[in-house]
Amino acid sequence: MQQDQAEALAVQALAFIASDPELLPRFLSLTGIEADQIRQAAREPGFLAGVLQFILAHEPTLIRFSEETQTDPALVSRALNALPFGDNRYEQSI
Repeated sequence: MQQDQAEALAVQALAFIASDPELLPRFLSLTGIEADQIRQAAREPGFLAGVLQFILAHEPTLIRFSEETQTDPALVSRALNALPFGDNRYEQSI
């Protein structure tokens, strides 16, 4: 998966989180950011990887995201690997 495809999927995941009244507060609590800081945080390296890590960390959330977006759950993991700080292979490729 290319980085731009991974970023697009992560943005889609962020929109999914932001639209859910239960997930958003949990995401904000875990990341330590405020709702009005999301746009700025999304520009930081590693933030989009963190979004996908959040989705992947809870199987029911991953399944719901996959069903609602018609995305294969395995693509979420592959997208994570294509993003900065998603794993060490990204850093080695720079």
